[in-house]
Amino acid sequence: MFKKILIANRGEIACRVAATARRMAIRTVAVYSDADAHAKHVSLCDESIHIGGNAPQDSYLRWEKIIEAAKATGAQAIHPGYGFLSENEAFAQACADNALVFIGPPASAIRAMGLKAESKRLMEQAGVPLIPGYHGSDQSPALLRREADRIGYPVLIKASAGGGGKGMRAVDRPEDFDAALESCKREAISSFGNDSVLLEKYAQRPRHIEIQVFGDTHGNYVYLFERDCSVQRRHQKVLEEAPAPGMTGAMRQQMGEAAVAAARAVHYVGAGTVEFIVEQRADCAMNFFFMEMNTRLQVEHPVTEAITGLDLVEWQLRVASGEKLPLAQHQLKINGHAIEARICAESPDNNFLPATGTLHVYQKPPCSSFERGPVRIDDGVLEGDTISPFYDSMVAKLIVHGQTRDEALARLDEALAQTRIVGLQTNVQFLRYVVRSPSFAVANLDTALIQREAAVLFNQEPIGLAMAAASAIAQTLQREKELESSDPFSRRDGWRSHGVTLRRFEFEFHGQPASAELAYLRDGTLHVTIGDTAGSFVFARAGRGLDIHFAGQRILAEVYAQGEVDHIFSARGATQITAIDLLAHAGESHTEKGRLTAPMPGKLVSFLVRVGDRVDAGQALAVMEAMKMEHTIAAPAEGVVQELLYAAGDQVAEGSELLRIDVQTVAG
Repeated sequence: MFKKILIANRGEIACRVAATARRMAIRTVAVYSDADAHAKHVSLCDESIHIGGNAPQDSYLRWEKIIEAAKATGAQAIHPGYGFLSENEAFAQACADNALVFIGPPASAIRAMGLKAESKRLMEQAGVPLIPGYHGSDQSPALLRREADRIGYPVLIKASAGGGGKGMRAVDRPEDFDAALESCKREAISSFGNDSVLLEKYAQRPRHIEIQVFGDTHGNYVYLFERDCSVQRRHQKVLEEAPAPGMTGAMRQQMGEAAVAAARAVHYVGAGTVEFIVEQRADCAMNFFFMEMNTRLQVEHPVTEAITGLDLVEWQLRVASGEKLPLAQHQLKINGHAIEARICAESPDNNFLPATGTLHVYQKPPCSSFERGPVRIDDGVLEGDTISPFYDSMVAKLIVHGQTRDEALARLDEALAQTRIVGLQTNVQFLRYVVRSPSFAVANLDTALIQREAAVLFNQEPIGLAMAAASAIAQTLQREKELESSDPFSRRDGWRSHGVTLRRFEFEFHGQPASAELAYLRDGTLHVTIGDTAGSFVFARAGRGLDIHFAGQRILAEVYAQGEVDHIFSARGATQITAIDLLAHAGESHTEKGRLTAPMPGKLVSFLVRVGDRVDAGQALAVMEAMKMEHTIAAPAEGVVQELLYAAGDQVAEGSELLRIDVQTVAG
């Protein structure tokens, strides 16, 4: 077994690998960029080496620097994690050329499976079923358009060298094909350095089911069952579970054997995932088609660990050191059900736009890290860390295990409800909505679940204005109470010798103004009026939160103030309300309707309009690239484009004004 390994990655996967290595008494070396100098993964490893600037191409993609670091520290092997260099055949070959063990498959296997078009031809030869499509070398737009017409819409354009949902576009109509192809190629060249694409028939009601496979250098192969990854946004996974609901024993064996055949065809070694599209027919039968093979450990590997009781990173290390697979196929068993939720810094109600910011509050549910248990958190951040625009938007993975799917669902919802993040937008509340949605609750799964359940997933309010404002008022009064001195003249309880003391609060809730009136009654009780809701108001400290009774309703809430914004967490859900200081905002102007600003730091890819163009509210005006994805920026109002303030390729800061729209031209 290795004495020391270098982990060529960052974030939660670097922490995940380090934890298993420590348990196996293997020393670890971390690498880090400028932005990650104080990152969690650096502190968890025994040694660390700086390898460059913030951007991945200046650090985590510089495999020459990483190999130098491994040799300088005496590491015997390199674990690539996932993403970055994990599926880079040149890096795998360079490791071998420098007498370093690449903890993954041989370069030849990465090469065979790395280009989707080539892998599909290889799988066709091996007898693995394929979905109809085009995988040819002719990449002319005219031919691709004709092939799309032949396949039939809807059609999926996919970067041949892609992965992780990047460089992928679903096209429903022929007239949208050219723009989608251009965008796909642009994102593919940016992410993978290769703009070749393939086309596939977009299956109706498809499920995304993948098989975890393992191979060793002795010719042994096993499959560690399946994971259902159908719940996706932007072609990226949101929730993953194992085993796949509705999977029969016969189909599991059939898919598992097909996955092993795929691994054998390329002499695969280590952990890999064979991904299938499963078509659900009207007669309830399911057909599966090979989609791609990911030649690395997957983000969602913890659900497989939960149902098998195995440590897949340990298996990787043992296989890479030359050992045989620890178990044979007949020794592998499924125990219970596991679900993983990806907690990401993003705004689901704004087309999942990634968010950046500081984790001012980061509180996790009771859990065990990297160990088997009912609740597990895999993360690479600490409270106070910054989520930057340079890397992926994932903050953490929340994994739960239960004896049944219903038990796992209940455990996941409870764990999400106990998660507290303040400082940036996240999808935690959205994940709760998905878990409790009618389709997911009964395992009516396909890749369109989020679109199908849009009515209950987006623009929802779990607490409501009355209880949100009541929570903010209670937090203010509690804070004032705790700041009081013993001097009776410093008390702020509204007492007076006669009459009733009234106190006014102003709020903004989901962009709408609201006001509340608090009355201190002569008998010492409180009465609050918020819009059309009025009644007695009682609150008390309860642990870290407040037990609030108002107008016949009760809520147990934890409130965290960040500036004027109160972040409210409860079993019902989480929300935000802004407590407005009227004096602080006196004289402010709110006439910025015609400004288009960058919602995050990134690169301006292109403007979609010119000066003088008349635009409608919501019309696409610009394309930005941030957090390894392209994002379309829409017009804030109807008007005429007055000025473009940047050029394509420019780096822009969050909040930078990109262009100006003359709203008055239309309004007048």
